[in-house]
Amino acid sequence: MTEITKIQGIGFTKTENYPNAEKIEYTPAPLKPTDVDIKILACGVCGADTHFPRGDFFPPQLPIIPGHEIVGIVINKGSEVNDNDIKIGDRVGIGAQCDSCGNCYRCENNHEVNCKKSILTYGNFHKIDGRQGGYASHIRINHKFAFQIPDNIPTNVAAPLFCGGMTSLSPLLITNVGKGTEVAIVGIGGIGHMSIMFAKALGANVTAISSSNSKKELALKLGATRFISTKDDPDYLTKNEDAFDVIVHTGSFVNTKTVTELISMLRPEGNLQLITGLSTGEEALNLNPFMLCANNSKIGGIYSGSPSKIKFMLKLASEHEVFPMIECLDINQENVTQALVRIEKSDVKFRFVLTGYDKYFG
Repeated sequence: MTEITKIQGIGFTKTENYPNAEKIEYTPAPLKPTDVDIKILACGVCGADTHFPRGDFFPPQLPIIPGHEIVGIVINKGSEVNDNDIKIGDRVGIGAQCDSCGNCYRCENNHEVNCKKSILTYGNFHKIDGRQGGYASHIRINHKFAFQIPDNIPTNVAAPLFCGGMTSLSPLLITNVGKGTEVAIVGIGGIGHMSIMFAKALGANVTAISSSNSKKELALKLGATRFISTKDDPDYLTKNEDAFDVIVHTGSFVNTKTVTELISMLRPEGNLQLITGLSTGEEALNLNPFMLCANNSKIGGIYSGSPSKIKFMLKLASEHEVFPMIECLDINQENVTQALVRIEKSDVKFRFVLTGYDKYFG
């Protein structure tokens, strides 16, 4: 075992430099007894990777190396990491979280992702020295947040599962989607296309909702049994009253109008799940509580998934071949910049994955 002392990566030293990526070197945090060192093979490009470097949510801790859809090989581990958990040479994946306190109510009850002392893989609110993301040669994290990947899931395909895939599945798990559940997936993009596949894998009857018919054929191929084009059918809301037990909105932003319309299609005690923030210029949702009370409707939000759910997600993806649609780019400064620019234009079908790590980092 060789402990890493320096890590090479691609990221940003100043917000004004975005999207022009730079080469960065950093010293990882000291190896803890529960840590593992991972040589990275591939990393997905998530929508969050466009927001954190610019400080769209809060001022970024600079320098910042994005990437939290990581696949790599374990090359070193701390003294308390048992071979029954992770061995040297294991192929593992890492999502948006790399550590938690481990001893609060949330951590002790399989809600580590909601731990108030959670440490993100990158993009933390407070500066945490020696912790950066997956656009890099290596990463060091708590082994409890590194997950062995089933053999039948290819490395490049596995990468987007660790954030996008878990974000797709979590709203379905939290609302107990199963055989016969009527589920609507709103938006057929990076998250939505995986949501359709996961909902089908859980046994649901899936309706895909999009703004036009351009993705109808794809949605049906992915597993939807119905398709709604909101622009082509002005009466879709009235036609679909009491149609759905669960609606998952996977688009980039939501607003009061959209949420109100979606609630109108829920059955009594139905669930609307959101994974995104508010539209630009809208500070809060302005909803009438009586609209919720009259139908016993529920609105919820999710934030990726805890380790137990990630393990379940990988098993489900393996058994049902829930493989995201990807476009691979060799990692280098030019391609990172290109990917970030294109992702904001929705110019990818549907997830970018950075590959060729050995060629670039050596």
